Amino acid sequence: MVIANPIYDVVFKYLMEDERIARTILSALLKKNIVKVEVRPHEYANDKPNKIAMFRIDFAATIEDTDGSQHLILIELQKTWLETETLRFRRYLGVQYEDARNMIDTNQAYPMVAVYLLGHKVGDIDVPVLYVHHQSYDYEGRLVTKGMPDPFVESLTHDSIIVQIPLLHGQINNRLDKVLSIFDQTHMDGGNQHKLLLDDRLYQDDDEMQHILHRLLKAAVDSNMRMEMNVEDEYYSAIEKRDTEILMRDRMLAEQKAQLTEQEAQLTEQKAQLTEQEAQLTAKSEMLRTTVKLLSDTGLSNEVIAKKLNINPEEIGKLLK
Repeated sequence: MVIANPIYDVVFKYLMEDERIARTILSALLKKNIVKVEVRPHEYANDKPNKIAMFRIDFAATIEDTDGSQHLILIELQKTWLETETLRFRRYLGVQYEDARNMIDTNQAYPMVAVYLLGHKVGDIDVPVLYVHHQSYDYEGRLVTKGMPDPFVESLTHDSIIVQIPLLHGQINNRLDKVLSIFDQTHMDGGNQHKLLLDDRLYQDDDEMQHILHRLLKAAVDSNMRMEMNVEDEYYSAIEKRDTEILMRDRMLAEQKAQLTEQEAQLTEQKAQLTEQEAQLTAKSEMLRTTVKLLSDTGLSNEVIAKKLNINPEEIGKLLK
């Protein structure tokens, strides 16, 4: 089955607009039973006019616990193709913390989970999905469990889920692997990165995945969707070209700076050597002056002193002044 590649913003937006699909994907990521998902106001954020594009959708998700109780959490999902600054991720989180609509009351905020879908790897971390959970400890490093979770603490901290799309390599071992397989770029249809080629037999017994594939299949044959993907290709191509030029320029400037630093070090060393030589010459001159004065005080003539020291007699006169 050929589907549209959801790593593209336009396809991802189209995919997540379907509430059923959003519930399926978010439930798999959070490993929770999400019974309801609502897209928050200003959900689609994309700052393409600036440096690196980052796509964001904010959700309000109703979680059903094993005892049947339900509670609301906020999910901020951010997706980016290219490596970007951590500050940009933090800036979006800051907006959520400042938004009064995310408060239950003046003393308690809705719990929040940040989900990052990254089109690049993070350092040397070799797992495709990383769960970052906050814990509380006392001074001795002991885990604090009494009274936890506490609304005040939960209002000031949040969990994170980081998905490294390049590390998705086609293996399906669990529910999350199956859901994320639609982002696996190893399924790219030949040289056409707009489409992924999936084995639909792997999803025949899964109604939710069939629903996702059907929507992505519709996207793959939509002419407007293909046009938007072409626009994204052109944009990212320009970004990559610009970033390559910046990288080359920065590398050249770094090399020039290193050369200048080395030259400055050499000049400093040469200056130190000259200073040392001048000090040695000054010391020798003072020693010679002292020797000449001592010999002169014994009554020897300048000519005799000059002969003894093997120097010009005129220098003896200068040294005795």
